[in-house]
Formats: sequence, C-alpha cells, structure tokens
Amino acid sequence: MAKSLVSVLIDTYNHERFIEPAIVSVLEQDFPESEREIIVVDDGSTDGTPEIVKKFEPRVRLLRKENGGQASAFNAGIPECKGEIVAFLDGDDWWAHGKLQAVATAFDSEPAIGLIGHGITEVFPDGGQHVQLLKEVHRFRADSETGARAFRLRKSFLGTSRMTIRGAVLRQIGRVPEALTIQADEYLFTLAAFSADVLILREALTFYRLHGGNAFQVADGNAQTLRRKQRVLESLAKAIAAKLEGQKMKASVARIAVEAIETEAELIRLSLDAGLPWETVRAELRNYRIMHPDASPAHWLFKWLALLPSCVMPSRNYYSLRQSFSQNRVYRKAREKWLPFLQHEHVDRFWTTRL
Repeated sequence: MAKSLVSVLIDTYNHERFIEPAIVSVLEQDFPESEREIIVVDDGSTDGTPEIVKKFEPRVRLLRKENGGQASAFNAGIPECKGEIVAFLDGDDWWAHGKLQAVATAFDSEPAIGLIGHGITEVFPDGGQHVQLLKEVHRFRADSETGARAFRLRKSFLGTSRMTIRGAVLRQIGRVPEALTIQADEYLFTLAAFSADVLILREALTFYRLHGGNAFQVADGNAQTLRRKQRVLESLAKAIAAKLEGQKMKASVARIAVEAIETEAELIRLSLDAGLPWETVRAELRNYRIMHPDASPAHWLFKWLALLPSCVMPSRNYYSLRQSFSQNRVYRKAREKWLPFLQHEHVDRFWTTRL
C-alpha cells in the first residue's frame, strides 16, 4: 500500500536556540520528501526564529501570525495541512530517526487507528536523559470506562511531538478553543481518543527538551506560571466536557477523562491559595486514586498518614511543607528502603546520558 501523504506541523514561539535542530530532525527522516510536507507556524516570535525557519524554504513552509498561544497556532496550521495524517512537533523538541516511517506504517496497516503516540526521551539542561517507554504496544479507544481509564494513565505518551492524528479525525474535532494557550494538544488527543482507536508504540521517537522556557513544565514553582496553567486546565476540562456531551458520550465515561484534568487544576490552586483542609484531603485522595488505582493497602495507609498535617493548616502551607520533605535526602532514602515511591507498572523508565 502506498504511504499516505504526511503533514508535519511545527508550532514555535521564540525558539531561536532550538528550531533548527527540530526542522533538521524532520528533514533527515527516512521518509520520501515527495510524500510529506512541513509547515511551521510561528506564533509571533520576537527573536530570530522566523529568519532561521526561512533558511529552509521551500522545503519548509512558514506561516506567521500574531502571538496567541498554542491553540491559535494549531487553528492557523491544521487547515493548511494537506496530509492524510498530521504529525505534530514543538519547535523546541526533535524527533528520533525513523519516527515518520514508524507512524506512517502503523496508520497504513490499520484504518481504524486515528491517533498514534510513542515513548519519549526527556532531555535535561545538564545533558541527562530520562526515557519513558510502555512495556508493551498498547491499543485502545477511550469511549468505554475501561478505555477511558487506560487513556488517562497513558496520555503522557500522546502530547505534542508524540501525537500523530488522521486528518479526518482532526476535521471532525474542529477548531481548538483559543483560551488554551497551552494544553491545546491535550484537547486534540483526548477528543481523538474518544472517536478513533489509539495506538502507542513502545519506541522513544521524540526528544522532549526541558528548559526554562517550557510553557507546560513548571519546574521552578513560579506562581504566575502556575496560575496560568491552573486556569488553562480549568478551561480545558470544561471544553472537553462540553464537546463530549455534544457527541452524546456516556457521562460516566467522559467523567473519567475530565476528572483527571479537573483534579490537576485543583491541586495547583491549592498549592497557591489558602485552601481549606478538607479540600486538600479530597483532592489528594482523588488524585491518588486516579494515578495509582492498584496501590497496596500499605501505600494507602501511608497516604492517609502523610495527609494528617493538611488537616490543621491551609493548603498552601501543607504543600510548602511537603516540598521540603521531598527534597530531604534522609526522607527519600527512608522511602526508597521501606516504602518505595509508586511507579506505574505499565511504564519502563531509565536514565541515560547524552552522547
């Protein structure tokens, strides 16, 4: 079977340090140039990003727009994509060799698949690399309670730079709410997972760069950035809930996906504000149930004990105290010896160094 035409959509904003390696990683794929197009949407960069992209014309098509965030970039770029499948890449990440061939082959082998993700390599500023892989290739659809639970524990393999979606599925989803200045990828891959089969390949085919400008990853605890993420997550939950309701999705199934997003937003709010003790306990227990459905009685007992301080202090103080404990070497060694931190059994993780 002839390969489908693939559109590669790169969204970028002030990535002058990173955009060239991202584009080169696409151009160097073992995939026929005649069967793919590359579109870069520049979301109003104020640095030299557009000039760097122009160096690759005409092999790369540059679309420039005023700054509006990730959703607006997707809304500008997706309608321009001519491919039967659309592979997404952030302008500060890059792909492993063989990425396009792997996903295109998988799509061609099974028409019911509408969304493909895969393993990921996180790259840290010091050159360290953290690889996350599924232990086995997994296929599901999120339109049942079992499928929705599988989805919410595996969605980290479906974000931008990992997700490739059929054009027909994207057209069915339509425009992305532009309030999603970040997290727009989660809107797309969540709705795609409810309308088509999802396949997650084991291979780590994306290098996800962690740096100070990451819009999604908030490593430094900046309150303003966290507040922005909280509000976007709240908007994301409402938008997905409304879309699934409009599609007549069973409420109990939709709730499984939406609950996880709402809980993440609530935990951020509680870390920033003086929330009530019962709010902290409720949100923490809900999140633990979502993230660790197979936790042992011993782990649940430890979770309850760890929450005791939250019963007598505002939520912001509790999270500050917990952060101090998590950075304490004695505490971490004791946990590793007596009650190791829970890891998802379906995920392989290992550290390596950059060559």
